[in-house]
Amino acid sequence: MRVFLGARVMTLSRRDLLAAGAASALAGPAFAAQGPSLRELAQAKGILFGSAVPAGPRGATTGPFEDAKHREILARECGVLVPENELKWYVVRARGPQYFDFERADRIAEFAKANNQALRGHTLIWHHPQWFPGWVKGYDFGPKPAEAAAKMVTEHIQALCQRYPQMVSWDVINETVDPADGSIRSTFLSDAMGKEAVLDLSFHVAREAAPKARLVYNDYMSQEVGNEKHRYGVLKLLEGFKKRGTPVDALGIQSHIGAENADSFTGFGKPQEKEWTAFLNDVTGMGYDLLITEFDVHDKGLPYDFGPRDAAVAAYAKAFLDQMLSYRQTKEVLAWGMIDKYSWLQGQWLREDKKPKRPTLYDDNYQPKPLREAMAAALRAAPAR
Repeated sequence: MRVFLGARVMTLSRRDLLAAGAASALAGPAFAAQGPSLRELAQAKGILFGSAVPAGPRGATTGPFEDAKHREILARECGVLVPENELKWYVVRARGPQYFDFERADRIAEFAKANNQALRGHTLIWHHPQWFPGWVKGYDFGPKPAEAAAKMVTEHIQALCQRYPQMVSWDVINETVDPADGSIRSTFLSDAMGKEAVLDLSFHVAREAAPKARLVYNDYMSQEVGNEKHRYGVLKLLEGFKKRGTPVDALGIQSHIGAENADSFTGFGKPQEKEWTAFLNDVTGMGYDLLITEFDVHDKGLPYDFGPRDAAVAAYAKAFLDQMLSYRQTKEVLAWGMIDKYSWLQGQWLREDKKPKRPTLYDDNYQPKPLREAMAAALRAAPAR
C-alpha cells in the first residue's frame, strides 16, 4: 500500500501494516488517560477532531448520552460534536410539515457549550427518498409545486441554521449520488422542482443563513473496489457545483472503511490506491476542502480474537488516515461514535459468529484500543494546516 505524506511516498506491505497494528496492540491500555487528548493533537495541527453522538429525549435516564463514562470520553477527546440523527428530517420534522422538534439536538448543543466544544451540523437535507419522514409520501405541493418546494427547503434550512448559529460546518446535502450508476437521486423535493435546483438552492440558502460555516457535500463513496461509479458520480456533482457557482466548500468523506457492508463479506475491502489518490487529487484540484466525517472500521469478517483483530483494524486505519491527513485540505476528522457498544454497526451486517464488533476507538469497558492510538499517531504525523 502506498501512503502519501506530503511530498513523500512510502510503500507498505500488508505484513508491514499488520506489524504496525500489532505494535499498537502491545501498547495496551497504558495510554488510557495519559498524554494529550485527540482534541489537543488535532488542534495542534489546525484540525478539528470530534465524534457523532446520539441523544434521547430530555429526561431520559438510559442510552449512550446518559452514560457518564461515555460523556467523560466525549468531553476529554472531542473538540467538536455532531448530532448523529437528531437534525435529520425524520427526527426534527417527524410530526409534519408545520412542526420542528429540536429537543434532542438542543441537549447535545448544551453539552457542547458546557465542555467548550464546537458543534457540527448533520444534515440539512438527506437527499435520499428512504430517509424522509412518512408524511412526505404523496405530499401535495399545490398548483405551483416548484415554488412551494423551494419555500419548504428555504424555511427548513433557515430554521436549523438560525437555531444553531454556532455550527462550524454543515452537511448541507447528504448522499444524493446513487452508487449504482452515479446519477442524482430523486426525492419528493426534486420531483417538484428539479434535481439540481434542490441542491443548488440548499447551498445558497445555507450560505446566507450560516455565512461563517463550512458548507459540505457528504457521501460514502470510498477507496475500495466497487465504488468506481459512485466516485465518478460525486466528481460530476462537484464539477457541476463549480460550473454553476454553487457555494460548496468541501467534500465530506464518510470513511466507513474496512469490510464491505454485505451479509456474506469477510475480511477487508480491496483499496484501489491509484484510483483513490486520483479521486482526492481531482477533488482538491477543484478547490474543495476535505473532511473525514463518519470514521469507523467495519471488522465484520476478521477473527474473533481481540489481539489480531484490533491490530488489523488499527493498521488498516492508520494507512487510510495517513493518506487523508497528508492533504492539508483535510480540516475536520469526525468519528462515527467513540464506544464499540454504541456503534451503529452493531445492528447491521452481523458477523457470522454473531459476536459484537469492535469498530470504534474505545471498547465496551471504556478503554482505548489500538485504533485510538492509530488515530493519535496519524494526527501527530500530519502536516500543520
